[in-house]
Amino acid sequence: MAWCQTDCIEKPLCAAFRKLGTCVGQNPWWFLLVPLVVSGGIGAGFCFFAENESNNIEDQFTPTNGPAKSEREFIKEHFPTNDSGFFSRQRLYTEGAFASFIAVSKDSNILTKAAFEEIILIDKKVKDFHFYDNGTVYNYSNLCAKAGATCFSNALLDLLNYDPNLVENTNISYPIANRSFIANIVGGVQLDEIGTVIKKAKALRLRYQLREDDEKNKRLSLLWIEKFLSEFPRDLAHSTHIEVSHFTSVSRQEEFEKNSKRIIPLFSVTYLLSISFSIISCMRLDCVRNKVWVAALGVISAGLAVLTGFGFLLYCGISFAINTANAPFLILGIGVDDMFIMLANWQKTKVHDKVEDRLAKTYAEAAVSITITTLTNVLAFYIGVMTPFPSVQSFCVYTGTTILFCFIYNITFFGAVLALNGRREASNKHWLTFRKVEEDHKPGESKLYALCCVGGTYNQESGAESEHKVYFFFKKYYGPFLTNRWTKVIVALLYVGYLTGSIYGCLHIKEGIDLRNLAFDDSYVIKFYDDESDFFSEYGPRVMVTVTESVEYWDSTIQDEIETCMGCLENSTHVDRELSESWLRMYIDRAEKMSLDIRENKTFIGNLSKLFNFVSTFQQDIELSEDKMSIRASRFFIQIVNVSDSFDQKNMLIELRNLARECRIPLLVYHPAFIYFDQFLVILTTTVQNITVATAVMLIISLLLIPNPVCSLWVTFAIASVLVGVAGFMAFWGVNLDSISMINLVICIGFSVDFTAHISYAFVSNDKTSANERAIDALYTLGYPILQGALSTIIGIAVLSVAGSYIFRTFFKIMFLVIFFGAVHGIMFMPVILTLYQSCGNQNLGSSNIHDSKERSESRNAHSYQHVHHCKINGADSCELTERY
Repeated sequence: MAWCQTDCIEKPLCAAFRKLGTCVGQNPWWFLLVPLVVSGGIGAGFCFFAENESNNIEDQFTPTNGPAKSEREFIKEHFPTNDSGFFSRQRLYTEGAFASFIAVSKDSNILTKAAFEEIILIDKKVKDFHFYDNGTVYNYSNLCAKAGATCFSNALLDLLNYDPNLVENTNISYPIANRSFIANIVGGVQLDEIGTVIKKAKALRLRYQLREDDEKNKRLSLLWIEKFLSEFPRDLAHSTHIEVSHFTSVSRQEEFEKNSKRIIPLFSVTYLLSISFSIISCMRLDCVRNKVWVAALGVISAGLAVLTGFGFLLYCGISFAINTANAPFLILGIGVDDMFIMLANWQKTKVHDKVEDRLAKTYAEAAVSITITTLTNVLAFYIGVMTPFPSVQSFCVYTGTTILFCFIYNITFFGAVLALNGRREASNKHWLTFRKVEEDHKPGESKLYALCCVGGTYNQESGAESEHKVYFFFKKYYGPFLTNRWTKVIVALLYVGYLTGSIYGCLHIKEGIDLRNLAFDDSYVIKFYDDESDFFSEYGPRVMVTVTESVEYWDSTIQDEIETCMGCLENSTHVDRELSESWLRMYIDRAEKMSLDIRENKTFIGNLSKLFNFVSTFQQDIELSEDKMSIRASRFFIQIVNVSDSFDQKNMLIELRNLARECRIPLLVYHPAFIYFDQFLVILTTTVQNITVATAVMLIISLLLIPNPVCSLWVTFAIASVLVGVAGFMAFWGVNLDSISMINLVICIGFSVDFTAHISYAFVSNDKTSANERAIDALYTLGYPILQGALSTIIGIAVLSVAGSYIFRTFFKIMFLVIFFGAVHGIMFMPVILTLYQSCGNQNLGSSNIHDSKERSESRNAHSYQHVHHCKINGADSCELTERY
């Protein structure tokens, strides 16, 4: 199939890299120093880090075009808040500026005199927090949001008149007490036999709402919140009956921004581990052939790529999200993997050839291999830019671009390192002292002297450096064991179990990011979130139902339509119909009791003042036209219940929006929390879209660069299998499908190609007549490189496993699953599966009944020689097949 050959791509690429290798070998100092200068210059882009750092949680972790954002703009325009005298928390279109604490009883009931004495004492201290600004003293009383002439207060404390002596003798109804909704104030409630009066309660929440009606008040409110955060924990030491957790409107953002500062120390640990692993992997007992400096500088090459890539994008003004701090750990692993490929190919060259010739051959083989690796990984990342989450876009752009720089530094800086090291080896100089040593061990010399001061040995038959012993482990032990009949049965059963468990996990994976996970584990906000979840999850947000256009409210037909729409919403399983609030219902009811005629426009509008006299806050729910002759927009409220997890939140949001859309009256439903709930609507579809596109791209690349369609199909199968495994085991490991984990699933595609494509190709292009022999030979060639590549990447991200942040631990978990399952597919599942299909072999090579040996040889050379060395895990080792052919 001539149309399936890829010489048109491979041959020019090999020729170009061969010329580059010769050039680098002849001028190593230029290719060593110029990248250092360039990285230093472009790396200065980190000076712009502060202005490009973008850690706003809403901007980065919610969909760019989420419906709730446009709904918020409508509410903001038509129903602006008033903090100076008509404050109502349920009418805020944002969370507002606030401080809050939750008191949890150490006993079974917080509604006791002793507990309330401590709560009221803390409440008094909070209200006494003060600071000076331009000589003026500010405290809560002159910064609080006001309802009427007084500060917005706690309905339960108002009911008890702030008197601890009354708490044990007062019957408190639930969830409405004294015409106020208290379910968001009292938590962990146990009701009496009738089910209306609180018998016991476990927690009490107090909230201190602040003014934001102008820039000055916003600034002063933030200063008071800072005072609250610095002083509040000190007042808890003597609480004997309660445990207290606290939170503010800025807590989530401030704690989130600490992530980047606390993760920086892990970089040094990662580089130390990577350098150590690289040195150990490349260390030889031969004092000349030892590659210690090569390994160390290979890791530094990856570090220079990070410096250059990030600096370049910061120069360009590309925003840097906090999850992008994961990228250097991943890039380090990829860079070290590519280093192993280059180094392994170098070791296959003849030691007595000229350095430039050795490097030319290395480039012709390995550079093509890492080009394919880079291409697949970069495409996988750039496909992720299509997501509607800015945090994912930032991660993908920074990582994809830096991988390109990593590739450039590998073929320039690291190539120069290989050339200089080759000159040292050609002169038979010691790796540490750089003094010339003897090649042969002389009689009478001690073994220690021979180990330290004699070196330069190589394989006399091949003329290349000696091969690592791990290769022979795969050939003599692992390969024959894996291809044993009973082992195949066990592996097949393991794979069925793996696939079954993975599919089960996929069906139970949770969607969306939990905001508590954006803070470090030891953050004070975690305890507050836990208390909130434990004691205040029964009742959810109080949702606005807004009529977005001017309608004839005085018309009984319109009134019936509005009532029908409200009825549909209230019939939802996520809504408590007894807790709805409608100015129109109350207006109609009051008009009947007062015998008011509201059946035509003027009287309907004119008598609204009587409704406002009865309930003043209703003024904020009706927007009159400029001429006061019509109502431009109005809103009602419904109470959400039982939406404690992301699954319920998603279903609730979809159901309410669908009901509003089906209504004949133009409606929208909104709550500030919907800004974050919107992620549930796009996370799954976006992930599937990205994965589908990335898989299709990988299949096209496979078809273009691998001349066997069967191999390409097996690569696609492996991608799907690894992807299902990673997604399924995410659920078992407590990882949600969110904007953080979504991009890692796209990464999964690029890495699964790395681990499986060339095992498949090495199998189908092999000349052995037995399927088992082909599998053993493929494992012999690629088993160790797969392990090296897997270990180098895992070590690059290992320190993230102990990070105190969900963002970084999640990155480690998913990348570990990707690497582990990819490697297992490469060295266990795929070889066994391939042996079950004899037709997957190279039939042109194995049909002895049709072709004589000369024809088989010619066919083999034509079909196999050109593409075997495309091994993305270790180009040199797969190219060893070429030498044997």
